[in-house]
Amino acid sequence: MYAFGLCIDQNYLTPGLATITALADSLTPKARHQAALRILTLDLAPADALLLAQLAKRAGFGSFGLAHRTPLRSCRMADASYITVTTYLRFEFTPAFVRRPYLIYVDADTLVRGDLSEPLGTLLLGEVGAVRDEFNPAVGECPALPGAAERWPRLRGLPYYNAGLLWVRTADMPRIRSGVERALVRQRRHILHNDQDALNLWLLHAGHVRPVGSGYNRFEVGRFLERGNWVRRVVTRPLRPDPSAALVHFVGPEKPWQPGCPRTEDVREYRLLLRRTMRHVRAMGAAHPEPTGLR
Repeated sequence: MYAFGLCIDQNYLTPGLATITALADSLTPKARHQAALRILTLDLAPADALLLAQLAKRAGFGSFGLAHRTPLRSCRMADASYITVTTYLRFEFTPAFVRRPYLIYVDADTLVRGDLSEPLGTLLLGEVGAVRDEFNPAVGECPALPGAAERWPRLRGLPYYNAGLLWVRTADMPRIRSGVERALVRQRRHILHNDQDALNLWLLHAGHVRPVGSGYNRFEVGRFLERGNWVRRVVTRPLRPDPSAALVHFVGPEKPWQPGCPRTEDVREYRLLLRRTMRHVRAMGAAHPEPTGLR
């Protein structure tokens, strides 16, 4: 019925392994067997691909596929402080590669806690399911899409969506890619957050978005509160861990697998997942280095 899609490069191999483990944990054995796992990469070596395939099989996924792709030629890295061009690969999934009616795209810097497939039941043909961005909630009222609200006043105040978790019908993938490419070529001056801004430009103009509840892409804010109070001015919800969230997203430059990351409650939960993932890797006999500080 559906496939999970991840984009993983050498920098995100370890967290990618953890995401696979968490996705498996979120499903029943039957659902795991029916689900597919599809991975796109720029630079993973054959040994890395084999490791991912072995973990997917051990976790119980019924189908696995990995392919090397290159991003759109028009891609623009306006913000490259901690993001690589691999982020653009999320638009390179094709129906021939996915081989399922639906794709659930998941960023690798996430902690999956619940079943992510439920929103597929409300998705109409031509729509992209997405969650409103907690740090950039509305066009013209945040740094994202600079100048767009002035150029198109009707867009001011409309929701801006995070691209870390997306639900799409496989048949719509070519149209989404074309729409993002047009935005990158024709509206480049409004691109700040790379491919996410390009996706939002297409969604805003085409209107093909299905809003999904915030609990499916809840930002982990405790790391930011350790460094300052700016989050209190931006995020309106209570700034505490949400145990009901189906997915926790570790946006920003500090990631939970890094030794210097603040040990918030969600980070500690993630590191337990990572330890368990590395036990799976060791049990498979794979030679993969354990992240610093996990022992």
